[in-house]
Amino acid sequence: MIPFSPPRIDQKIIDEVTKVLQSGWITTGPRTKQFEKEISAYCGNKATLCLNSATAGLEIMLRWFGVKEGDEVILPAYTYSATANVVMHCGAKPVFVDVNADDFNISAANIEKAITSKTKVVMPVDFAGYPCDYDKINEIVKKHSDKFVPVTEEQKMMGRIMVLSDSAHSFGAWYKGKRAGSLTDVSVFSFHAVKNLTTAEGGAVALNLPAPFDNETVYKSLCVKTLHGQDKDALAKTQKGNWRYDIVEAGYKCNMTDIMAVIGQIELERYDSDTLPRRKAICEQYSKELSKYDWAQLPVLKNDKTEGCYHLYALRIKNITEVQRDAIIKEIFEKDVSVNVHFIPVPMMSFYVNQGYNVHNYPVTFDNYSREISLPIFYNLNDEMVKTVLDAVVSAVTKVIG
Repeated sequence: MIPFSPPRIDQKIIDEVTKVLQSGWITTGPRTKQFEKEISAYCGNKATLCLNSATAGLEIMLRWFGVKEGDEVILPAYTYSATANVVMHCGAKPVFVDVNADDFNISAANIEKAITSKTKVVMPVDFAGYPCDYDKINEIVKKHSDKFVPVTEEQKMMGRIMVLSDSAHSFGAWYKGKRAGSLTDVSVFSFHAVKNLTTAEGGAVALNLPAPFDNETVYKSLCVKTLHGQDKDALAKTQKGNWRYDIVEAGYKCNMTDIMAVIGQIELERYDSDTLPRRKAICEQYSKELSKYDWAQLPVLKNDKTEGCYHLYALRIKNITEVQRDAIIKEIFEKDVSVNVHFIPVPMMSFYVNQGYNVHNYPVTFDNYSREISLPIFYNLNDEMVKTVLDAVVSAVTKVIG
């Protein structure tokens, strides 16, 4: 069976993790702090906080900005449930909007239509690692600053809707000469096991807040908020006689460990030179072969201003139903090839249906979803395996739709 997206865990990672285990420092410590600085240097953002998940990062930033009951957060209907769940956790209302037909990303025009005096945050999602049109989105929130009703000090300092990018997929992607992480106010990456760069679990908040915010000051306050509200972390308390600490707020527990961070450091070290080129080659091989078939709608991977990081290869089959797509997937699995669907739209999930959402209010989202099949991409997927995947897809489509 060809798997869908196993992590790359080789001897180099095993050796470095072993060093951390033997060092006696396995929780948040020097490797985590070093990894944060390396991410900032790579992405070009102003400060970075590593956490135990992207989900934690998104929620912490909503709470930092003071999002609460009665507020609205705009996000795409085409995303994973985490993007919406964190809004619900804060007591706010997710306002779903439809996406683009070409690249799956949130429609800037639909964002603009959805803004009200209750809107506090826009959460774009970089689907499959392909960045949204951030120039348009950033311009929209500035344009509608007159509708913004600030309550907290952070909201008053911002003076407009905050753009909080769900960049879970897009580490290493480019938009107009800038890396993901430096494209808007705040971006949150995922380092989950299936991501291009993994720390097993984990994520990072890439702070890029405008003046008058001091990003380093915000970073320090978030360190407290994400460690029980404790004013010293374990590393600080190792200094001689520095044991005493205080709890200054009822914080959360979502710090990254050094065991996780060291995996990320090795992955980052070889990301541009090794990981991304291999993923790009796999995607280009898929596109080259599938372009021969009239039924294949190929994903957007790159244009003159944007290059994704090849996280997913989201193939769509033209002119089929959801039932036919599911039948095609079943046939592909019969050939011992694992594929997936990204994503079942959030308004289709029972919890959100019970809240009154209906996916048919987002026709582009539903159309994209109903025809989408994600093909395997991982570092050790060799050319022969890619051919096996392609043969399975072509055979399955031919059997189901002729």
